[in-house]
This record gives sequence, C-alpha cells and structure tokens, in this order.
Amino acid sequence: MLTLYDFMGSGNGYKVRLLLAQLDLPYELVECDILKGETRTPEFLARNPNGRIPTLRLEDGMHLAESAAILWYLAEGTKLAPRDRRARAQALQWMFFEQYSHEPNIAVVRFWRHFLTELSPLQQLDLPERLKKGYAALDVMEQHLAAHPFFVEDRYGLADIALYGYTHVAHEGDFDLSRYPHIQAWLARVESQPGHVSMTHKH
Repeated sequence: MLTLYDFMGSGNGYKVRLLLAQLDLPYELVECDILKGETRTPEFLARNPNGRIPTLRLEDGMHLAESAAILWYLAEGTKLAPRDRRARAQALQWMFFEQYSHEPNIAVVRFWRHFLTELSPLQQLDLPERLKKGYAALDVMEQHLAAHPFFVEDRYGLADIALYGYTHVAHEGDFDLSRYPHIQAWLARVESQPGHVSMTHKH
C-alpha cells in the first residue's frame, strides 16, 4: 500500500490527498508535524533528504518527493492527466507557475499569518513584496479563468488540483479573493468534482 507522509495544514500535501481521494486509491497517512521538526529527523531524512512533505512511499519501498512529481506519478494514465502532448505541456506550465510564482508568495504569506504567532523583522520587511507577487499570480489566474472553466483543455485536471491547493486557503494569508469573481467560480467548480475532499479530511 502507498504511504503518504504529510502535514495536514500543507497545501502541497493536500493536493496529493485530494488526488488520492478522487482516484479512490487506498493509502496510509503518516502525519508529520513540521512545526515540531518532525521532517528533520534522521529517520525522515532517510526517506527524503530534502526534509519536506509530502513524501510518498511507493509499494516497492521507493520514496517520491515534490508534490507535482507525486501528482503526475499517481495520475498517469487517468483522465486527470492530459494525454495530448500540448495539453501535457500546458498542465506542466501551470504547475511550474504554481510552484514558482504562486506558492512562494501565497503559501508563504498564509504560513506566516496562519501558523506563526508573530513575524520576524525580516518577514515583516519581506511581506509587502510577497503580497504584491501573490496578487500578481492571482491576476494571471483570473485572466485565464475569465475565458476558460478550468486551466487545461477546459476540463478538470492536474493543473486545477495544483492551483487549488493554496488558492482556496489564500484568505488565511489575508489575500482578498472577493476581487476575483472568476477564481471564485472556478473554486466552486473544483469543489463540485466527484470525490472532492476538504483539506482537513482524513481518509
């Protein structure tokens, strides 16, 4: 059976849990509290030297890290992974966008404001720029969703899962989603998909 090492508050981990639920794949969940350093132990670092969740243990004992890589591994050959060459590239394009432009700003600000009791002076200094870049990423999404119901091939797939993970909790970082009607409509479409589960759901 698959084993997922995860932190329940993580959007990156949630993407994997959401996909597992929608594919109806059985797995064991092992919770690791990143706030207590549980991904920095020698035991965990033997599984993933980068010391991060999510980390997925495959049936043969191999460990796979990085949420986007895990999503592709699990979804390969299913309707959620595009088969057309161009559509696959477009899905990867949006997933790279999520990891380089979206997650480093929206997810980081959410973590600071939702999980930390106070920000360090350096974080306070960095906050305005991360907010600016987070809103810039949301602007890109809003523009695309004004003309498309989903991100690739006009149907629900991996790119939507990747972007949904942190967008749907962006308000926990005090990002104002009320100015993004197309993102809000897309969030509702994602949440209406078969097998959808919340971030706090435990299988």
